[in-house]
Amino acid sequence: MPEFENQTGSAPISSSIMAILAIMAILTIRGIMAIPSTGFVLAGGKSSRMGTNKALLELEGLTLAARTHDLLAEVCPRVVILGAPAIYGHLGECFPDVYSGCGPLAGIHVALLNSQTRLNLVTAVDTPFLSVAFLAFLLEQAAGSAAAVTAPEIAGFVQPLCAVYTPTFLPVAEAALQDGRYKITPLFSEVESQVLSAQQLGRFAPDTGMFDNLNTPEDYAKARKRFSGGE
Repeated sequence: MPEFENQTGSAPISSSIMAILAIMAILTIRGIMAIPSTGFVLAGGKSSRMGTNKALLELEGLTLAARTHDLLAEVCPRVVILGAPAIYGHLGECFPDVYSGCGPLAGIHVALLNSQTRLNLVTAVDTPFLSVAFLAFLLEQAAGSAAAVTAPEIAGFVQPLCAVYTPTFLPVAEAALQDGRYKITPLFSEVESQVLSAQQLGRFAPDTGMFDNLNTPEDYAKARKRFSGGE
């Protein structure tokens, strides 16, 4: 890896660290608190109800994969796609599941295997209505906590696919995958977890539509209408 001397000449600085510092500076200029973190896009689902790979569906000229990647890049210095490099490699770093066919938990597992940060923001590829402000808020809540998982609870439902995970969750995910336990939320009881209630979410709590996801062609049609201002 290329290295560069800093201005004092006392120690080399790797090009990857320089890139992260540059991105964090850009985020600060935009008025977003640059919290050291990695963003991960869960793009490896089967899309069985959609009938086609929904990560490649377009909204306003961008695929859902590219749109989610760009959204996370607004708050995270590094963003990674969790999916096949042959499909998503043009977007940057990609990692396929180690435990293939085991659902989103396998994606969270491979994310934590390849992370270099304590805070790891994981989102599903099919939730295009998430906002930069909300994701920044979620990272801030996680940064101020020692919890292994920080997840919002919206309308009575915990959202494990829009959550911040720390490496502490990795052995729990590994053990669950080996045991064939693929549901994510029940695993939160095995670690220190911070589930953000409506009261804690404050101004974000009423916006339950932010978590609308796209599972069917009908959902996709509604999303296209919503993006065009039809709703």
